[in-house]
Amino acid sequence: MTPSMACSLSTFLSTLLLLSLPLPSTQDLAADKSALLSLRSAVGGRTFLWNTEQTTPCNWTGVLCDGANRVTALRLPGFALSGNIPEGIFGNLTNLRTLSLRLNALTGTLPLDLGACADLRRLYLQGNRFSGEIPPLLFGLSNLVRLDLGENEFTGEISSGFKNLTRLKTLYLENNKLAGSLLDLGLGLGLGLDQFNVSNNLVNGSIPKSLQKFDSDSFLGTSLCGKPLGACSDEGTVPSQPISVGNIPGKRKNKLSGGAIAGIVIGCVVGFLLIVLVLMVLFRRKGDERTRAVDVETIKQLEIEVPGEKTAVEANEPSTAAVNSSGTRKLVFFGNATKVFELEDLLRASAEVLGKGTFGTAYKAVLDAATMVAVKRLKDVTMADREFKEKIEVVGAMDHENLVPLRAYYCSGDEKLLVYDFMPMGSLSALLHGNKGAGRSPLDWEVRARIALGAARGLDYLHSQDPLSSHGNVKSSNILLTNSHDARVSDFGLAQLVGSSSATPNRVTGYRAPEVTDPSRVSQKADVYSFGVVLLELLTGKAPSNSVMNEEGMDLARWVHSVEREEWRREVFDSELMSLERVDSVEGEMEEMLQLGIDCTEQHPDKRPVMVEVVRRIQELRQPGSELVD
Repeated sequence: MTPSMACSLSTFLSTLLLLSLPLPSTQDLAADKSALLSLRSAVGGRTFLWNTEQTTPCNWTGVLCDGANRVTALRLPGFALSGNIPEGIFGNLTNLRTLSLRLNALTGTLPLDLGACADLRRLYLQGNRFSGEIPPLLFGLSNLVRLDLGENEFTGEISSGFKNLTRLKTLYLENNKLAGSLLDLGLGLGLGLDQFNVSNNLVNGSIPKSLQKFDSDSFLGTSLCGKPLGACSDEGTVPSQPISVGNIPGKRKNKLSGGAIAGIVIGCVVGFLLIVLVLMVLFRRKGDERTRAVDVETIKQLEIEVPGEKTAVEANEPSTAAVNSSGTRKLVFFGNATKVFELEDLLRASAEVLGKGTFGTAYKAVLDAATMVAVKRLKDVTMADREFKEKIEVVGAMDHENLVPLRAYYCSGDEKLLVYDFMPMGSLSALLHGNKGAGRSPLDWEVRARIALGAARGLDYLHSQDPLSSHGNVKSSNILLTNSHDARVSDFGLAQLVGSSSATPNRVTGYRAPEVTDPSRVSQKADVYSFGVVLLELLTGKAPSNSVMNEEGMDLARWVHSVEREEWRREVFDSELMSLERVDSVEGEMEEMLQLGIDCTEQHPDKRPVMVEVVRRIQELRQPGSELVD
């Protein structure tokens, strides 16, 4: 065979091979386009800005295609979709690998033809109102890696069909109405999962061994028992502690039985009588003394949550007072305190738990109609009392309009109490992520920008006190608000007072800078990183601790960094913010603030701005004449 003949034969065979390959089918492409248009027609949405005149849907918002122009990803998170998804849509989108319909208002059951998407890897349906039992069609999607059905209204038991999903790494079922016992997912699924949550459901019984590797947060708000929760008793299960869920849709609280309620009432009455008896004895013993003392061990035994943990102070006590050699224990007030109260005032105060944070438990105490204080009971304070008092005096001397002022402290042995002004509007975290119900008032841009500037000024003040001073635990739950939504930074100076074990939550909540290895030694640039995450939180409305918001399991900062600027309006900005009428007039400011958040969350500390620069940039991005500009 001559070389020319060989060349001709090779060309001929190559041509035959190309002709034999499957070409993009015009029919397939038309079916994909038709299916997407049917979805838009059925469920509406505020941002379906699709150019239907285009032959291909591959350039439409939220749509991605492969090389053969088949739709492989459909991402419509927070698009205000509502109603039922009809049959006949997903049966034509058979090449889908990613489907994200999270944070919409979709209802009804899942369409049966979703089972035709055999290549589906990632399915995100959280934050809707889907109902009925989890359909068996899902258990046929054997390629699923991430499955999120959280915050819906699914009922029935958790099917053994989940064992078929042997490639599954994420399974989120929290905040539904699922009942029955937890199945043992076995070697196939249980050991392969790296993310799991079934909290706030009606499930009961013992936690299977294959799921005991997950934290207790994965099972809260249920009637489950066993590791990592309390041990199961012979008479029944020990329910896990329910979390406070407020008015968030889809979240439930377990009802108590009549016997349990009666037991609680009897226990409260007996406890109250014991407390009254002990207080009478204490008052008789100390009635002639002006300065009242408190035995901390007695407080612990009585389990008085707030009033009993506070001590009295003499009205004219100087700020540098210390526990004397005779063992008298008292509150020490700082010079900025506006009111001094006696033990009787604290014991008469009504009190409630505000929350358990990184450094301890916070309480609200109402002394009278005009006086409320917040009390933080520190945990894991390992330093000597003398050193603690020296450091807390420095914290008490901090005075800035964007800081929560520390009014007094108590120090004796293992007991450390801090008394602050009470902030009536709660935290930025609660404002952003609290009530998501129909009665929620949208948080507009002016309020968000004012909060950002106030918090930045507070941190800038802290950094200006000393080149090495830092906050150490910047996050949205530590930014408290006044009635006028002015920001006050709290918990400053506490990272250096407690053991390192108490400061670890920043690692999992997404605020912690990547270079931080010792939580008690946080640099100012690490504070800047954490503040940058707060900025991203303000603009996206997403909690950094909720990695399922970021579909590939990335934290909030990494996810925002991965989104192109052209996609910010559609993908990144909070849908609640984008729904406001005047958003177009401030979108430029929002983009600048987002860019600032990105700059603050650079991986390398040297690339991040300092806080004084952050304050300047927030001021400059505001429109001329804005109330936020000095």
